Amino acid sequence: MDINSFVKGLDPASLKVLERILNGFSSMSFLDGERQDLFRDMVVRQFISQVMTDDERAAHLGLPNGCRVRENVKIISPENFTCGENVWVGEGAVLDASGGLDIGSHTSIGLSVYVWSHTSYLTNLAMANQPGSQLIERKKTRVGSGCFIAGPCTILHGVNIGDKCVVLPMSVVNKDVPSYSMVAGNPARVIKTISEEYIQEKIAQRTS
Repeated sequence: MDINSFVKGLDPASLKVLERILNGFSSMSFLDGERQDLFRDMVVRQFISQVMTDDERAAHLGLPNGCRVRENVKIISPENFTCGENVWVGEGAVLDASGGLDIGSHTSIGLSVYVWSHTSYLTNLAMANQPGSQLIERKKTRVGSGCFIAGPCTILHGVNIGDKCVVLPMSVVNKDVPSYSMVAGNPARVIKTISEEYIQEKIAQRTS
């Protein structure tokens, strides 16, 4: 549908709303340039996604079958983001893929979880906090398959979380986590080793 057909199909009340929105734009000051174009595209996509369902939003982002993405999720550098099937991302999560980010299949990223693949603290300490600074450090971050990352929590850049791990709320994960681990705390530490027997026992309890 082109813009003219879209406008013609609006009822009078909707046209008034559209007119007010356009009038609002006329009072704003927008900058032009490559950086603005890049960020504007991201902002527009984020705005449009607010009226989508979680599976529509995942499809809009090009994610695999069965993925669901809730409202207000922000993916930084989505071109560097990969994930498996049936991944769920909760409201308000921030997934930073600027340094590369992989999430395995059947993993859930909880509400308000921050997953980072870069750090820029040195730009501040060096009084060099400009866009594109060479002092920004980027490292690929990985979250394995079958993981439950409870929110809110934070995973720092360069961390590798293995398969079938549980990260409890309020944790800050600053180092690698072995597969079949439950971690908690700041900094996060392994508080339990998960076995397949434990998983099957829990499944039996729920289904009995």
